[in-house]
Amino acid sequence: MLRKQDYYYDLPEELIAQHPLEKRDNSRLLVLPEEKSEPDHDTFANISKWLKKGDCLVINNTRVLPARLLGSKRGSNIACEILLLKRVEGDVWECLVRPGRRLQPGHHVDFIDGRLSAEIIEIVNGGNRLVKFAYQGIWEEILDEAGMMPLPPYIHEQLADKERYQTVYARQDGSAAAPTAGLHFTPELMDEIKSIGVSIAELTLHVGLGTFRPVKAENILDHEMHSEYYELNREAVDMINASRSENGRVIAVGTTSCRVLEAVTTENEGELKPQSGWTNIFIYPGYKFKAIDALITNFHLPESTLLMLVSALGGHERIMKAYQQAIENKYRFFSFGDAMLIFPLKHQSIESRIEHD
Repeated sequence: MLRKQDYYYDLPEELIAQHPLEKRDNSRLLVLPEEKSEPDHDTFANISKWLKKGDCLVINNTRVLPARLLGSKRGSNIACEILLLKRVEGDVWECLVRPGRRLQPGHHVDFIDGRLSAEIIEIVNGGNRLVKFAYQGIWEEILDEAGMMPLPPYIHEQLADKERYQTVYARQDGSAAAPTAGLHFTPELMDEIKSIGVSIAELTLHVGLGTFRPVKAENILDHEMHSEYYELNREAVDMINASRSENGRVIAVGTTSCRVLEAVTTENEGELKPQSGWTNIFIYPGYKFKAIDALITNFHLPESTLLMLVSALGGHERIMKAYQQAIENKYRFFSFGDAMLIFPLKHQSIESRIEHD
């Protein structure tokens, strides 16, 4: 199962969701239960019936920056795009820029009538640029006014409401993409989940654009995984440890939450501890899960590292079959699409552990 081609499937373009549903939890939910190979079909509003008292949902509270800036090169009519990737220090950011050949060190780009400007400072790895921004006022307010949501390349429509590319619990600014499994939750649904005795632990992983980077290597072991910054605090750790001690299930909301928990958990470890850092963990079939018991996630792109991750948890053949059934039943795919709840089969054997961190 280490060949990229084993994770390919043919998706009709009309099944790529171009916009969010009017009500977040009206999304459909394909469930892979632990006791059978065949899926159940439900709606996300009914997610509570698949949970039980003592479980712990782990959510990613990162907030997406309106990181796509459209402006013009100073002294010309050349249209330019700058995409914020990560803050280096102060007002200096590492960015993607277009057109790259026209934006060299020393060049300036102006936005919103000159109230925000950017100077190209340096060319760094991969052709990215270090960019220093100048503005008057509060950075967050200027960015909210000037910036657009950095929607994935397969979404061709702009959002009328930027908040629809945020989870309802987003609070920590820093992501270049949304943790999309969380887009299905509403405040009312979260209250309902808590009312049945399920705890909700928050961690932070700032999603990078590497999440959309395709796997080019034919042997997936040759793929170089991107790194992302995470934080896991004491409150979340206490909730997760309490659930484990009471034989509750740890259910990750999204592959981002899953990657953090698996990255920080070691074999035969006792209690989880608060920590922060960077992870480039790559999970694919053969990996032995140590931290999570189930995963809520969206449908992922063909031949992507995220499809490899869910195949590791749910079983490759079982996942690929479920994707075909989702296509036949016209589920909506990708960021604004429908969801899955994946439990590993009870009899599923995952013997070997392969981890990159």
